[in-house]
Amino acid sequence: QVQLVESGGGLVQPGGSLRLSCAASGRAFSSYAAAWFRQVPGAEREFVALITLSGFRAVYADFVKGRFTVSRDNTKSMAYLEMNNLTPEDTAVYYCAADRVAAGAAITTTLFQYWGQGTQVTVSS
Repeated sequence: QVQLVESGGGLVQPGGSLRLSCAASGRAFSSYAAAWFRQVPGAEREFVALITLSGFRAVYADFVKGRFTVSRDNTKSMAYLEMNNLTPEDTAVYYCAADRVAAGAAITTTLFQYWGQGTQVTVSS
């Protein structure tokens, strides 16, 4: 079992930045890939970014367009999502997920067993 807790969400103006954190506990976090998804009301949860268990490879959704950076610190059992140049379209609840997932796979919610409770990100002036 892995427990995940997100933090760092909030209200930010368009063009601003936020850094989300995901704190893991339980089984060795370094054994799992970590990913970020987001969801708006009435829509399916969509993939944002994934980082491999070693941290050597990251995969991003096309809409990230170089604005987001995913990272991890296995010594602290933490994962992060640095988000820059935010737009109102980035408004969503952001979720951290973990499981044994290969970076080359089509990354969907069904691949992940462990989820956090989510953190709200609102981009508005």
